[in-house]
Amino acid sequence: MHALSALGRFEGLEHHFALRVYFEDTDLTGVVYHANYLRYMERGRSDMLLAAGVDQRAVLEAGQGAYALRSVRLDYRSPARLGEELIVVSRLVTLRAAAVVIQQRVMRGETIVAQGEVEAAFVSPAGRPRRQPAEWMAAFEPLLWKGN
Repeated sequence: MHALSALGRFEGLEHHFALRVYFEDTDLTGVVYHANYLRYMERGRSDMLLAAGVDQRAVLEAGQGAYALRSVRLDYRSPARLGEELIVVSRLVTLRAAAVVIQQRVMRGETIVAQGEVEAAFVSPAGRPRRQPAEWMAAFEPLLWKGN
């Protein structure tokens, strides 16, 4: 395993990843540029996987494959601004042999700034769908959200 460790934490079945809005994240008005929410959500998902014990880097380096996004849905609710502290809340809602679906919310306190859902398929180095490593499935099973 590599030396990285998760920066966020699980609270029950939801993973919380904190971040701050920096100048580079904003447009000329000090509002977060729309594409940066996808980056925030990617960081939150990657950190969630790491916290769950999923070592994407080791599997990639072993030539087994990696996740590729199949679909992304993102809804903007309230603008985030320069200097604000945000939390990316992620939860695993679907687990299949070769894919996961993760719902995410970017929060400013109790306010939803953006929310969305990502489906990530596990693919071989040649880009073909393949089963996720068994140890990943085992790590995900207890984290599967069964609520609404």
